[in-house]
Amino acid sequence: MKEDHRYDDIIHLPHHVSASHPQMPLADRAAQFSPFAALTGHGALLQETGRLTEEWAEPEEDQKALLDLKLQQIRRVLSGQDGGSALPEASFTYFQPDERKHGGTYITVTGRVKKIDESARRILLEDGTVLEIPYLTAISLFPCETTE
Repeated sequence: MKEDHRYDDIIHLPHHVSASHPQMPLADRAAQFSPFAALTGHGALLQETGRLTEEWAEPEEDQKALLDLKLQQIRRVLSGQDGGSALPEASFTYFQPDERKHGGTYITVTGRVKKIDESARRILLEDGTVLEIPYLTAISLFPCETTE
């Protein structure tokens, strides 16, 4: 074997310490060698995949007719035809499609109806909640308060 003497001239020199750059703390140096997540977001993806959603069940014809009847009652109250001046209060059950995966969730909200937007097929509640009429599955009307 051949001996290599290429570094004999510098091997015994003192270790260089920079005057302008401070030394890195040992804890920070150790962090350079710590393990890293090669599959960033993999855990979140697994959690998202495991999240359960429900299937949308199209309402039956008789259920659709009942929903339409209740929407007509709300329209009458909003237009003042029922003699009441208060906003109609109701409980709505609707399907909210999931933004990330197939399916969604059934949600029930209660509130006062501010407006029914026929062109957009939406119901706007007083608290700002927007309900998509095609996704409604149930409506429970509460007696309207009248001002005399």
